[in-house]
Amino acid sequence: MIAHIPIWLRAALLPVMALGGCEMSETARDIPFEPEYRGIETRLLEGDLVNFHVEMTGARDVQDVADYAECAAAQYALIRGYGFARHVRTTREVEAGLWRGDAVYTISPALPDGLKTIDAEVVVANCRERRIPTV
Repeated sequence: MIAHIPIWLRAALLPVMALGGCEMSETARDIPFEPEYRGIETRLLEGDLVNFHVEMTGARDVQDVADYAECAAAQYALIRGYGFARHVRTTREVEAGLWRGDAVYTISPALPDGLKTIDAEVVVANCRERRIPTV
């Protein structure tokens, strides 16, 4: 039984346990969500290419970190006067309960080509509803 394992550690172990064939009675999304958003660092790389570094604790899985980065990207696009962004890549890691995300997005005034595009206004509204901070 995993009940004695802290929540943050259970979420961190899910990918490892899945690879090892271990069974868990809970999924990451069943774990109580108690996030602490630790900050966003934004770097303009070149032209419309922007890098976002986010940190948080209490994430259930890698998707929570990706959502935090997406919220940052959407708000940044609006601040710069753009309405859209396109996801390029996101890497995530967790160490001792601290989740880090490193995401790159392009921002644009018109809907960009690609499958992973976001409407910045819609995403920011969703982030506010879900209480995910933005830049």
